[in-house]
Amino acid sequence: MCEFVRMRKGIEVRLGPGDRERLEAVIGSGNSPQKHVWRARIVLLSAEGVGTMAIQRQTGKGKPTIWRWQARFTAEGVDGLLHDATRPGRKKPLPAATIEQVVAMTLAGPASEATHWTGRAMAKAAGISLCSVQRIWAAHGLQPHRVRTFKLSSDPKFAAKVQDVIGLYINPPEHALVLLVDEKSQIQALDRTQPGLPMKRGRCGTMTHDYKRHGTTTLFAALNLLDGQIIGQCMSRHRHQEFIRFLNTINRQTPAEQDVHLIVENYATHTHPKVRAWLTRHERFHFHFTPTSASWLNAVLR
Repeated sequence: MCEFVRMRKGIEVRLGPGDRERLEAVIGSGNSPQKHVWRARIVLLSAEGVGTMAIQRQTGKGKPTIWRWQARFTAEGVDGLLHDATRPGRKKPLPAATIEQVVAMTLAGPASEATHWTGRAMAKAAGISLCSVQRIWAAHGLQPHRVRTFKLSSDPKFAAKVQDVIGLYINPPEHALVLLVDEKSQIQALDRTQPGLPMKRGRCGTMTHDYKRHGTTTLFAALNLLDGQIIGQCMSRHRHQEFIRFLNTINRQTPAEQDVHLIVENYATHTHPKVRAWLTRHERFHFHFTPTSASWLNAVLR
């Protein structure tokens, strides 16, 4: 004969033949998971007519939990207490066609006036979430927000100049000096309006926030590739006259018996007729011009 007790409206706990024995076996077994034990106890107490408040005190579970397992037992019996309800699994992966579409749209660039795709713009255009777009970009190594600049040299003698200059770096001539010559023009000579205070214990050095100008200067420098020594000279202007004066300085500070190979950029200052005439008079000096593009070394390394 079935035992039952009416609980909440619409919920009836009925113990069928053998249900009590199975529930008591679950409670008495030392190998039963604890969640099965308190579920069985809730059903037994409900069948004995114990109220919900009393079941709460004896099991330590809340009303929604008690009502849930009463309903589960009513619908599925003892077997319903011994397994959890199935839950939705993880979201299905995106179709391959959607992934290919996002990659193709990213490589093609945005159709609007925007300079590049953003994650949210792509998510709206492709009809997927922002996280999905970010995962696709990361998997394919795409970074639409990053751009690297380049400029290919238009110098017709680019290859010959690169071979000449790189050859000097890798295999410099014996018994000769290789100097890398460069100029830094329009250097502003600045000074603070008042002397700064020296650094002391617990206090850093100080200087005024404003400054005064003392004009501009141009630095001429030649780096010795062998030992790293620098021949430098500052002058007020940047013309062929100043460059010839700097060449005379190099001539005085280098051994007269050694040839000097100068790696210079293709400035008009370096190709002036008077500079060429100076080279004709000083036969131990040799110019090696770098390609005209400022990024010629990056082009070589590509």
